[in-house]
Amino acid sequence: MSMLISAGRVVTPARVLAPGWVLVEGDRVSDVQQGLPPRPPDLDLPADTVVPGYVDAHVHGGGGERFDAGSADAAATVTRTHLRHGTTTMTASLVTAAPESLERSIRGLVPLVDEGLLAGLHLEGPWLSPGHAGAHDPALLTVPSVRDVEGLLDVAGGHLRMVTLAPELPGALEAIRRLCAAGVVAAIGHTDATYDQARAALDAGAAVGTHLFNAMRGIHHREPGPVTALLEQPDAIVELIADGVHLHPAVLRLAATRKPHRWALVTDAMAAAGVGDGDYQLGAMAVQVRDGVARLTRDGAIAGSTLTLAAAVRFAVLTVGLPLQDAVRAATATPATMLGLDAVGSLEPGARADLVVLDADLEVRRVLRWGAWVG
Repeated sequence: MSMLISAGRVVTPARVLAPGWVLVEGDRVSDVQQGLPPRPPDLDLPADTVVPGYVDAHVHGGGGERFDAGSADAAATVTRTHLRHGTTTMTASLVTAAPESLERSIRGLVPLVDEGLLAGLHLEGPWLSPGHAGAHDPALLTVPSVRDVEGLLDVAGGHLRMVTLAPELPGALEAIRRLCAAGVVAAIGHTDATYDQARAALDAGAAVGTHLFNAMRGIHHREPGPVTALLEQPDAIVELIADGVHLHPAVLRLAATRKPHRWALVTDAMAAAGVGDGDYQLGAMAVQVRDGVARLTRDGAIAGSTLTLAAAVRFAVLTVGLPLQDAVRAATATPATMLGLDAVGSLEPGARADLVVLDADLEVRRVLRWGAWVG
């Protein structure tokens, strides 16, 4: 099937074409150009903006369900919920759990990666700092060992994309090296690492800062901590949660402008995303969502978000004041690069035909995935 789409703006996101057009052949993008299309378009969107499908590298749930349930039905609900908001690619993030529970969740999700529903798995824990546990059960946190790393790599069967860990833990640097050797992205997060310990992790191969600023040692003028190490490392990518809860707009703007092309928007969404206030579960922890903010029932700690990437892009542009092209890149090409995903996150010949149509307020109007419109 061939489909020619013309729009007032097409953000590739390498460039902004105004106007521009996209030619889709089957499930792939065949051509993208600026100006008027070579023939009458099949879909003419003069007042809208077309962007690549969003890529969420850190998401735990949505639609009332969560990935750590480990079931195909729950995962389908999560992906379907975020797909309606323009997220066409996502990894399943799993919180800290007992070893047998974590392995069960991984085994339940591996077939969904094979089917293409998920782009891979992200383990956020159990190798985290007890002092920065956030919404993770401190009783289940452990220190990494080569045996544990090898065991999880084996269970995941090549589908593990990223692991978040605290680099100051005993055995963490060796775990980072082993993960990197296996082609898994090692991310620094939920950490009390000093600046030097974070630098050692980056030198060992760590390449990402998990939800920067949140659940990690802060910046101090005599101990700059992991935030400074990540911000000054040219190749490191930092995750930012643009919901107005996790980060003040000024802090988000500071990090984004300090890391041009190396910041990624993530949702860290939990089950309430796309549903609303109520009582939920995140791993072993009870969560209350009130006024759209998720917090642990136990101590009020922030417990993920109720965000979608579409809302994150809007917030980054309309509230924080960042350029649309930069926000789109942070929700598409950068997370795709971070996870080593090919053919998603951009609009260029050969890319997968995933795109989102946005109106003047950056609200999602239509979503195309694998060349088919989402109903």
